[in-house]
Amino acid sequence: MTSDVHTLTSIGVIMDGNRRWAAAHHKPSVEGHRAGYKKFTELLQWANEAGVKNVVVYALSTENLNRSKEEVAYLLDLFRDVVREQIKKIGEEEVRVLCVGVKEKLPDDLVALMDELEEKTATYTERTLVIAAPYGGHAELVDAVNTAVSLGEKVNEDRFADLLWTGAVPNLDLLIRTGGEKRISNFLPWQSAYAELFFVDTLWPDFSEEDFRAIVSEYGTRQRRFGK
Repeated sequence: MTSDVHTLTSIGVIMDGNRRWAAAHHKPSVEGHRAGYKKFTELLQWANEAGVKNVVVYALSTENLNRSKEEVAYLLDLFRDVVREQIKKIGEEEVRVLCVGVKEKLPDDLVALMDELEEKTATYTERTLVIAAPYGGHAELVDAVNTAVSLGEKVNEDRFADLLWTGAVPNLDLLIRTGGEKRISNFLPWQSAYAELFFVDTLWPDFSEEDFRAIVSEYGTRQRRFGK
């Protein structure tokens, strides 16, 4: 599925539309998030089959934490399930997992699970999954600047990229957003500077392997000049 013209190394996905999917099916919002989690597991399989080495998913934004207490509690429980499931799969898939975001906004037990997952997968080098939650691009940039200041460094672009939460993975080649919105919503603003952007109307739980294959195929036809 990868192109002869372009190497597809790193993709980012904004998994948008879970709540609208639930409303359209006359179900509570939590059912939309549950369906979205199932689709997330499918995405990882598709990406692996496509030879993609790095996947970054926007699992939870910092703004999502301002939703109702009930929905936030469910989202956090679902995130716990995601992390526990990834811990169970260690050794089967040999994927390094990084959990990035404003972790101090999360419950201590969830942060402990995230730290455990990162530690147990740290030796894997072939593939990386980055789970961004709760993530905000501006917060990431500010944190990198503060880190550079604290180190007393005057950084160039390469060094600055290393200081980002996602410094262990390459910048995005491709960014997909489902759900019909045409914006990146504070997701990886530095890392997506030269990414090919694909905005699709399909709500995330309905996103299919055929949709993914079509995007990868079109990606291979695009001219990537990087400003040159």
